[in-house]
Amino acid sequence: MGNEPTATFPDSAEGLQKGLGTMPELDLSIIIVSWNTCDLLAQCLASILNETNRSPHLNAETWVVDNSSTDDSVQMLLQQFPWVRLIANRVNVGFAQANNQAIRRSLGRHVLLLNPDTEVLPGALQTLVDFIQRHPEAGAVGPLILNPDSTLQSSCNPMPTLWREFWRLMCLDSLLPQSVYREEHWDLTVAHEVEVIQGNCLLIQREVILAIGLLDERYFMFTEEVDLCYRLLQQRWSIYWLPTARIIHYGGQSTRRVTREMFMELYRSKLLFFRKTRGRWGSLMYKFILLLATLSRIPIGLMNAKRQPHAGQRASLYLELLRGLPSL
Repeated sequence: MGNEPTATFPDSAEGLQKGLGTMPELDLSIIIVSWNTCDLLAQCLASILNETNRSPHLNAETWVVDNSSTDDSVQMLLQQFPWVRLIANRVNVGFAQANNQAIRRSLGRHVLLLNPDTEVLPGALQTLVDFIQRHPEAGAVGPLILNPDSTLQSSCNPMPTLWREFWRLMCLDSLLPQSVYREEHWDLTVAHEVEVIQGNCLLIQREVILAIGLLDERYFMFTEEVDLCYRLLQQRWSIYWLPTARIIHYGGQSTRRVTREMFMELYRSKLLFFRKTRGRWGSLMYKFILLLATLSRIPIGLMNAKRQPHAGQRASLYLELLRGLPSL
């Protein structure tokens, strides 16, 4: 335990291999980054324990990286889940860096990035591992994700482009889907090749991490899994959505505590992604798209603020985004 030193984004597979140690001996390393989600984290770990007990041939380890929680998360882990390998950070280092801390120490042939506000349903872990072992072309795979009421929750997306972001921000997907998939229309008995698996549950081969590098720590929160999937596709790995593996995601339990800050962080991370993948021109174009989207939302939100408080809150967030655009 204790505070981890600042990690760096690896520049080469050779440097990463040195950091990750020797040949893995475990099937699976489950890595959970937690911030003030004590009760949900306990529920998540209990579901993992049930699943590993149910799958005796699945040799797994579980890591929790606590990002300086102020609730009882660390004490709960030490008392109730002594089998969990814990890294307790004294400061919140962000989602990407915290995951990398555990990835470097982990030993599994496959690495599962899992949110603490999830519940693993029976058979999910074994199904994911079995699939990726049978498909050597698969760099990563993710499960079908359910809402707490058992309805389908979106868990994969097309790769963001400037056009798709414009389409999404102008709320045009309801007319013709461009930036989203319609998983509800897909065959739920077979795997589907996709471009992005959301980071709340993503299984990746360790050899792939060695090839493409760890999560980019310039992303504090949001979009780091998009960046990871982008690098996977660039190196011609396939990415799959596997609906026969299922988890429940309770959704946004950490980020909803600081909605305004997380809203700004979301668009900082998206801007970083376009700067990395499209250069300076791409980042300027994305700022222009954000400007258009903001200017279209603020008047409507303010007009509806009295009748719909949520609309007024959204307008306030976009107003803050407008003010922050020059510094993003």
